[in-house]
Amino acid sequence: MHTNLPVITVPAFASSRDGVRHFFGTRRHADSLALAIGVPAAAAGSRGKGWLLSVKQVHGTDALVLDRPLIEGDRFDGGWDALVTDQPGVTVTVRTADCVPVLIYDRRRRAVAAVHAGWRGAVAEIVPKTIDLLMARFHVMSEDLRVSIGPSAGPCCYEVDEPVLSALRRQMPEWESVVRNAGEGRAQLDLKTLIRRQVERIGVAPLHVTSVNLCTICHDDLFYSYRREGRVNGTMVSGIMLMPRR
Repeated sequence: MHTNLPVITVPAFASSRDGVRHFFGTRRHADSLALAIGVPAAAAGSRGKGWLLSVKQVHGTDALVLDRPLIEGDRFDGGWDALVTDQPGVTVTVRTADCVPVLIYDRRRRAVAAVHAGWRGAVAEIVPKTIDLLMARFHVMSEDLRVSIGPSAGPCCYEVDEPVLSALRRQMPEWESVVRNAGEGRAQLDLKTLIRRQVERIGVAPLHVTSVNLCTICHDDLFYSYRREGRVNGTMVSGIMLMPRR
């Protein structure tokens, strides 16, 4: 894992040799971006025409599927928490400040996804649903997928209350394996482990799932955090792109 730059990359997950570029953003990186929500932005430094795309996030499980080239004037005015594409040169991005950014790719069939998973999305299985969508639209297979789980609020700091625990109990029989008891009606939730369990359950090999084990609440030098700061002072941007074939 490379963490000495404005963005974090995970070579064990993906590299240019795989035909993929990816990054998990930090607050330093976010401060250098000016992304308009729902409006594709020209990607600086890209060869030929490249795009960055960020959309409105609504803590749901719907995904935007981009299966055609982007053009000037495109607008995406709905709300989605996952972006899926098979288009080279398009960096699909999500924005987080304690929620989990999840990046997915299939090198064999050339498709990628970026997912925003807060506790609502994670409990509602947004990541498995996005993988199901990749399989349905682009015919990927679980054994060919690579998944990387980015920086987020860690179980060291992420305390949740009874409404969250009730939702977790309804969806996950083994819910106790992803929480640490913190007292009556409260617990520390491990979102990364919850998502990892879901991904492995649908057939992605554990060896093909990587995690950036940094807590956004702990590391105020690296990340914005809604929980720590009590308001949205900024968000990190994470993204993934299929590199154009030469």
